[in-house]
Parts: sequence; C-alpha cells; structure tokens
Amino acid sequence: MSDILQRIVEVKREELAAARPKRSAADLHELARGQSAPRGFAAAMRAKVARGDAAVIAEIKKASPSKGVLREQFDPAAIAASYAKHGAACLSVLTDVQFFQGHEDYLRAARAACALPVIRKDFIIDPYQVVEARAMGADCILLIAACLADSQMAELEHAAFEQGMDVLVEVHDGAELERALRLKTPLVGINNRNLRTFEVTLQTTLGLMAAVPADRLLVTESGILAGPDVTTMRSAGVHAFLVGEAFMRAADPGVALEALFGAPKP
Repeated sequence: MSDILQRIVEVKREELAAARPKRSAADLHELARGQSAPRGFAAAMRAKVARGDAAVIAEIKKASPSKGVLREQFDPAAIAASYAKHGAACLSVLTDVQFFQGHEDYLRAARAACALPVIRKDFIIDPYQVVEARAMGADCILLIAACLADSQMAELEHAAFEQGMDVLVEVHDGAELERALRLKTPLVGINNRNLRTFEVTLQTTLGLMAAVPADRLLVTESGILAGPDVTTMRSAGVHAFLVGEAFMRAADPGVALEALFGAPKP
C-alpha cells in the first residue's frame, strides 16, 4: 500500500469510529431500505457497449490529492444533468471529504438530477460503509484491491450484493488483477495511475487486458484526456471508461464528454 493510500485508510478507520456511535448499523439498514431500487450500474455499462458506444462512467469530483481543486464552481446536480444529456452511461461521485473535498450530499444531488446509475467513489474498507452507500442512494460501490485483503474484498462484495448494488473492483497491476478476478463482479477497473509516483500510462491497461476474461467488463481509469487516448483504447477492444479530470476542468462537463467520445447512438 502506498503512503498516501495508507494515510487515507487510517483516516477512514477514524471516520468509522466516529460515525458508529452517531448512527447505528440498524439505523443505516433502515435508511437503505427506504431508498428507491438500485438502477443497475453494470447493466447500464453493458447496454452501451452492446450498442457500439463507449460506456463512460463520468466522474463528479471537486479536487484530488495530486492536483488540488479541479473545479471551483461545483454544482453536482448540474454536472450530473449535463453528463446524462451528453451520453454518459453512469456517474461516479466522490464522497471522501478530507482528501477529495467530496460529500455524500453530492451523490444524493447528482442521482436526483438524472436517471443514471451512480457509483460511490470512496475508500471502502468496512461493511458499514457499504450499507451507508445504499442509504445515500448509491447503485454501485468501488473496491480498491490495493488497500484490501482478499477476505475483505469478498466480504464487501457480498455486502453490496445483499443491498442489490453492483461492484467495481479497481486494480493497478497483475497481482491485484489476479486477486480481483476471484470476485464475482463482472466490472474490473484498471487504473493507469501509479499509486506511488502518480505517473499515468495507458500501457497499464494495454498490458493487463489480455488477462481479463471475456465475461468481465474492463473499465480503463485515469489518463483518458484526449481523442487519441480514446482511439488507442477502443482500437485495442476497450470500450468502458472512467473519466473525471478531463471533464471537471471543462466549462460544461457534458459537452466535453460528447466532444471526447462522440454522440451516443440513438
């Protein structure tokens, strides 16, 4: 685990310790049961690919530890509506407060503004956070292999499935990919960003993709910034993307999405 990831996980443990006395697991389950049904994150991704479109998970992210504030004028609902209008398959909303300036209210606002499925993008290490995700309306959760043991990943995936949510498992190298493929989820994200150096290379996805079985949907993450990046991936047979930074810096994130990936097929 990289130093920054280790620090984030330590903060998550502190947040969990503070949250549990304020809101019990039973209360969270009750809140989760009161949410509208999950929207089918994996199904939405597969449907886009089946039509020949790029399946884009469009990210709503105000800041990052490596780049600082990405978007000063930050309106999650407006961004979500624009993404939906311009062809996104799904949304990704950062809910981490300390490192990404996110908030669970951003997820609620984004999901209410459109009909797209939403993934809670956070550092999930405990089943409490899984139920918390459903209680705020999430349709999917992210599991980061780099900060989880095999037993944790399996436990968290099971907890998500119990809530009717999908799971995107994220890896950075071959060893993590091998571990991730022991899970049941069809969604496998390959992050092109090195967690230690923060350097980004699309070769990470291109070098690992042959090891991803045909029944899994490979999502390439980080470093998709311009048309040639999309062309490189789609020419190689990668049709699912998670993109944030390129859109967050644009005047209208949805317009930027359509400019990068083209208008979706009717």
